[in-house]
This record gives sequence, C-alpha cells and structure tokens, in this order.
Amino acid sequence: MSNSHVTKPRNLLKEKLGGVAPMFDEAALQRAEAALAALSGEFQNWMEEEVVRMLEARDAARAAHYDNASLERLFGCSHDAKGLGSTYEFPLVTRLAASLCRLIETPEGKDAARQKPQLVDAHVDAIRAVVRDGIKHAEHPVARVLLDELETQVAALGVAPR
Repeated sequence: MSNSHVTKPRNLLKEKLGGVAPMFDEAALQRAEAALAALSGEFQNWMEEEVVRMLEARDAARAAHYDNASLERLFGCSHDAKGLGSTYEFPLVTRLAASLCRLIETPEGKDAARQKPQLVDAHVDAIRAVVRDGIKHAEHPVARVLLDELETQVAALGVAPR
C-alpha cells in the first residue's frame, strides 16, 4: 500500500481579485466602441496601407524566387491583413488573407507556393481589388466566386495550417 497523499492547493486568485467581476464595465465598452466608430473614417486608408505593404512583400518574394525569407515577410503582411480586415470592416480581406496565410505558413505550403506562384499572386491581387473597390463582404457575387475558388485551390494542394 502507498503512503502517498494528494494535496490540492487553494485557489487564491479569486480571493485576490475580489471574486469574479467583469474586467470592463459596460460604460468602458461603450467608450471603446465610440472611439472605434470615430476612427472608422480612416479604415479605408489604413487598409490601403496594408495592401501597399503586401504588394511590396509580394514583389520582393517574386524577385527572390519565393525563397523562405521573402515568403515569411509576405506571410507577416497577410497575417496582419487577416487580423485587421475585420477590425477595419473588411471581413472579406480577412478571409482572403487567411487563405493566403494557409498557403504559405508551413514549409510544405511554401514549396507549393513556389510551384504555383500564380496562386500567391491571385490572393494578393484579390485583396488589392476588394480594398480598392470597397468590397467588404463575401456576399458580393464576384467576391464569393473568387473567394471560393482561391480557398478550393489552396485546399487542393493539401496544405494544412499549423
């Protein structure tokens, strides 16, 4: 028979925080939403700046023959666009950038991108076009077809996200 004993430590976190309380009160959330709404007039400009960075990264990747370093830079730009798309009221950019991220985030994906650089170009050009034309949602008929095709092409390569 064993002489072991299991001791369960006390959870002091709840005591130190004073119980379970919301981190932000309703008034703070309303102030944050109002601040975001006040900035919304800049969203198009900020998204355009992200597109310029992505185009520069894509051009550098082309010049470097899609080497790992250049694809990592492009991945960083696409990852930023993925995160900012919804914040800047461009959820379609989020979806397109997510597909590009999926394509180039793994070593296998980078190899696939080198074999099909036109798929990289198609993603970047699609993002540029939807931002330029202010197409924000996948419900747009052309956007829906484009998004479906790009996601299908990436899936067909068997590239799995990390």
